[in-house]
Amino acid sequence: MDDRYGNKVNQVPDDYRYQGTNYEGYPPQDGYYHGGEEPSQEEDAQSDATEGHDEDDEVYEGEYQGIPHPDDIKAKQKKKAAGMAEEFRDHADLVAERMEDEEQLAHQYETIIEECSHGRFQWMLFIVLGLALMADGVEVFVVGFVLPSAEKDMCLSSSNKGMLGLIVYLGMMLGAVLWGGLADKLGRKQCLIISLSINAAFAFLSSFVQGYGFFLFCRLISGFGIGGTLPIVFAYFSEFLSREKRGEHLSWLCMFWMIGGLYASIMAWSIIPHYGWGFSMGTNYHFHSWRVFVVICSLPCIASLVALKFMPESPRFLLEIGKHDEAWMILKQVHDTNMRAKGEPERVFTVANIKTPKQIDEFIEIQSSTGTWYQRSLVRFTTTFKQVLDNILYCLTAQYRMNTLFLAIVWFTMALSYYGLIVWFPDMIRYYQEEAYKSREKNFRNEEVKHFTFNFTLENQVHKNGTYFNDKFMKMKFKDVTFEDSLFEECYFEDVTSSETFFKECTFISTVFYNTDLYEHKFIDCKFVNTTFLDQKEGCHLDFEQDNDFLIYLVSFLGSLSVLPGNIISALLMDKIGRIKMIGGSMLISAVCCFFLFFGNSESAMIGWQCLFCSTSIAAWNALDVITVELYPTHKRATAFGILNGLCKVGAILGNSIFASFVGITKVIPILLASSALVAGGLLALRLPETRDQVLM
Repeated sequence: MDDRYGNKVNQVPDDYRYQGTNYEGYPPQDGYYHGGEEPSQEEDAQSDATEGHDEDDEVYEGEYQGIPHPDDIKAKQKKKAAGMAEEFRDHADLVAERMEDEEQLAHQYETIIEECSHGRFQWMLFIVLGLALMADGVEVFVVGFVLPSAEKDMCLSSSNKGMLGLIVYLGMMLGAVLWGGLADKLGRKQCLIISLSINAAFAFLSSFVQGYGFFLFCRLISGFGIGGTLPIVFAYFSEFLSREKRGEHLSWLCMFWMIGGLYASIMAWSIIPHYGWGFSMGTNYHFHSWRVFVVICSLPCIASLVALKFMPESPRFLLEIGKHDEAWMILKQVHDTNMRAKGEPERVFTVANIKTPKQIDEFIEIQSSTGTWYQRSLVRFTTTFKQVLDNILYCLTAQYRMNTLFLAIVWFTMALSYYGLIVWFPDMIRYYQEEAYKSREKNFRNEEVKHFTFNFTLENQVHKNGTYFNDKFMKMKFKDVTFEDSLFEECYFEDVTSSETFFKECTFISTVFYNTDLYEHKFIDCKFVNTTFLDQKEGCHLDFEQDNDFLIYLVSFLGSLSVLPGNIISALLMDKIGRIKMIGGSMLISAVCCFFLFFGNSESAMIGWQCLFCSTSIAAWNALDVITVELYPTHKRATAFGILNGLCKVGAILGNSIFASFVGITKVIPILLASSALVAGGLLALRLPETRDQVLM
């Protein structure tokens, strides 16, 4: 017969019925009942056959083929849909409960930090994290200081030097985003140790490599390591500070970046000019003084790395991931350390229980006993990467989208102006030096020199239509010398070195060049008759700029020192006038200072305006660091800081490239671009919410 779904349904066969005396009415031939004259037996048989069986319990023909019944499919789908809806409701409830827990924790944690007080522990952490921040400041200056010496050892062209200057910022950009994201998942201390270790290892290694490509790679990875410093350091330190201390002490912490610049300038001034400080191994390996300087510059990073081993993890981070007992022990350590330093060791830490946010398990990691080590590592990597990516996207959700957008623009405009001008100032000073040097150029026309020996330096000269007969140029140097339309006949050049020296449309007759660096590219449209080149000098064929190293170090030193007043003022006023007014006021005042650059027509004037610009703009940097920390919750704080700091490095790269391209062409575009960006960023900063009175979420 057909069931309600149109399937053929048969009665259950009786092959399994017991053949005995009690069931003689069921002949064994076919196993079915054929009727008979005994109705009582028929009724009994029907009763036995249908015992425990209803119409709804009928079996359709696909059951024994493993095909589920349509009713079962519908029931399972309804059950699954109900389960998913319940799961989504449970997840939404968990998220709401977690947000409520986080708000309670924020206020309770503020009370706990106030009970722990501000004392010895915070100052110890201040020094340790300050050394890490100092290492970041040193990293920015290292390449600029070593380039004048490294270009000679590595034979770097202008494009090579430009790439070396930018590669550090590229590494710092990538490092800021990655390490900031990881610090919110793996912990502040652990990620800071790893990032500083990478920086120290590759910075140290870069001092020994000889080739440009490997040196470039080492500085890239070194920058990648140090890029995590800013996001982690400020998030880490802020979580040990109470609301009333946070703005001031984060601003004091910013001073270590200035100290890093001073340290790099002093070390460069003391070490690099001593070119003999080093050693050589054969003719191909040279360890000159600039390499010693690179090693010395890694010391702040190493010192911070060692000291960080004795510092605890951020208790606020531990509470966010549900590690209550560990966080409580650290907070008790902070309390006891500060109380002992204040002479009150008998004071007891009164906190017994701390609110821990509801934990939401987003991923299930493969167990150590399951799969191969490769599979487990892959799962951990993909899980962590997904979590970091989710954190980045979280900063763009509706709750934080506008704040992130405004902060991104302010960070970018500040970096574009600041880093662009910081590169532009030394380039303009160098340009004024070159102009002054060219103004002292000596010109010689139609001179005739015969049977004369040149054994002294010729510098900054132009010789036109000259005739030189049987002259000797021996053990001498040409520096910025040009010969045009001149005749050299039976002359002899021996052991001659040159820089920025060229022969244009000259004629050489019966002339010998022995052991010189007058290579082919220095002869432009020249004629050679019976002229011989013997044993030319080996090495780099490029001419290098004659930099005034002392002036470079002095300009950097004064620029770093000039931010000291701005640091002090911003630290003292940060909690009094607020972060927003500090950013807007500092950027607008810096924009006004930019217009004074139109009057900078000398080296001393440019140095003075650089110091003024640095001292007024530093307050905006400090306030940006503080407000970025305070606008985001603990589990997204380092991620957001890393994203914005990475964008800052993009602005630095563009600023360096754009501003440097206008040196010697015009001052108008760099000045207008910098001032416009500062005005736009300063006005937009006023739209951000003030955070000085809020607890650390």
